[in-house]
Amino acid sequence: MEIACDESGSEGEKLVGGVTAVFAHAGVRMSRDEAADCVASLRSMIKSPALEYKANHLLRQKNRWVLLWFLGPSGPLAGKARVQLVDKRRFLASRVRTEFGRVSGPLELYNDLLRARGPRGTLDPLFPAILRAVAQWDGPVSIVHDQQLSLTDGRIRQLKKLAPRLKSLTLVDSQHDARVQVADFLAGIARRVAEEELNGRPDHDVIGLLRPFVAGPRMWHA
Repeated sequence: MEIACDESGSEGEKLVGGVTAVFAHAGVRMSRDEAADCVASLRSMIKSPALEYKANHLLRQKNRWVLLWFLGPSGPLAGKARVQLVDKRRFLASRVRTEFGRVSGPLELYNDLLRARGPRGTLDPLFPAILRAVAQWDGPVSIVHDQQLSLTDGRIRQLKKLAPRLKSLTLVDSQHDARVQVADFLAGIARRVAEEELNGRPDHDVIGLLRPFVAGPRMWHA
């Protein structure tokens, strides 16, 4: 089976002190026609002149009804998508505890220390997210992923060794693959909603619609 994936909030190994507090990785199992129909429906509903739609188009208050349709049980994603959410500060704290045990001081210092000590990419939540994405679906999996500089040929070979069911990982331009655009919508929406919840502004209606898509038993994947 072929899964289309994209992320939101990726800042590589910079887990604290960056622009985003949450990393989200989404995967959708849709045909090209289904995804194209989904994007066309969103364009018809939102009526923005933008060449490429992003999650922020759906998150505008005037388009809330479109957002609820997109995530809802009668929407295009039902039964066809999954999303992982990573609280980057908690993700880093768990790595610090594993490496150093009980520590004190700002996490930023340990972020820099771990980046200097380990192989390049060790702290990047994208790589474990791809491994979990493979594990979420039954049988052999091929992934079509939005372009990422960190997904080098060497890194892709390493991911295949770690996940034997990963048969291929192909990088594409999201503008040319509607399936990846749909994954981008889901990842961007989930990240923004999760960050709002972290900041004490939970959108309970949208969180309720997102929960069936969130991989794992908890809202956060630490």
